[in-house]
Amino acid sequence: MKKLTASLFVMLALAAPAIAQDFPTRQMTMVIPFAAGGPTDLLGRVIAQRMGEILGQTVVVENIGGAGGMTGSKRVADAKPDGYTFLLGTVGTHAQNQTLFAHPAYNAVTDFTPVALIAEVPIVLIVRKDLPVNDLKSFVAYAKANENKLQFGSAGAGSATHLGCVVLNTAMGTPKITHVPYKGTGPAMQDLVSGRIDYLCEIISTAKPQIDGGNVKAIAILTRQRSPVEPNLPTALEQGLDVQAYTWNAVFLPKGAPETVVKKLNAAIVEAMKTPSVRSRLESFGAQIVDENRTSPAYLAGFVKSEIEKWAAPIKASGVQIN
Repeated sequence: MKKLTASLFVMLALAAPAIAQDFPTRQMTMVIPFAAGGPTDLLGRVIAQRMGEILGQTVVVENIGGAGGMTGSKRVADAKPDGYTFLLGTVGTHAQNQTLFAHPAYNAVTDFTPVALIAEVPIVLIVRKDLPVNDLKSFVAYAKANENKLQFGSAGAGSATHLGCVVLNTAMGTPKITHVPYKGTGPAMQDLVSGRIDYLCEIISTAKPQIDGGNVKAIAILTRQRSPVEPNLPTALEQGLDVQAYTWNAVFLPKGAPETVVKKLNAAIVEAMKTPSVRSRLESFGAQIVDENRTSPAYLAGFVKSEIEKWAAPIKASGVQIN
């Protein structure tokens, strides 16, 4: 009996690398930890479709929102590390939430296997179209004069859109402005367009159609450089306020994923991002695809650590924490 057990163990140990080598042999799931129709969802679906074509298996998108992206991220952290369930993470899920939440649902560094950094996306300050401001200087003055009346929305507490405005409000010296969290970007944008809230710090991919349609007013890009898709919109820094707010997207597997699986997924992502139609689509959203030398799992591992550290200071300075 002992010999049989030992033989079975050896057979299973030898079979594991072979299974990983054949990966993938069935449908895969990309978990997007936010509601459908938002900026992360738009980017994720473009990448998922092309990855499926490259890998020869369907990649299904599953939207699991809640807790600033932690609900869906936790679902992946707890999944089997076989490559068939992976996460499209963001600066919120893997950097900001580690400080913003008093009790994060996971450790962003140790509970995941990094696969590839995909893109960085600027956040833009947009306001309701009848707000009596046209640039950042007039907006700051108006915010200071109306701090107890103004309301800003977000895609949810702990989201990149929430933290973008937290950083902005702190820099303006208006920390008492009321935050209105929504279940996703869509309803927040609807209320801004209808004038129920006053402003959003929104990811440019979903802000651009509303800006171009004249439904909202764009005040500033909250990154160091202007965005190619809104080249005439000045940065906050150009307008005298040193504020940085952005998101990024990256793919993660659960911890313990086989190296062979990680390499195959990484190669598929890199190839997808080189596809002209994918690049064109992502860039039309305002996404800035990262250079290939930043797409390795090792780079992403170090990047996550540096982003956690980078965001800890402004979050702590704002005094905002979610229990």
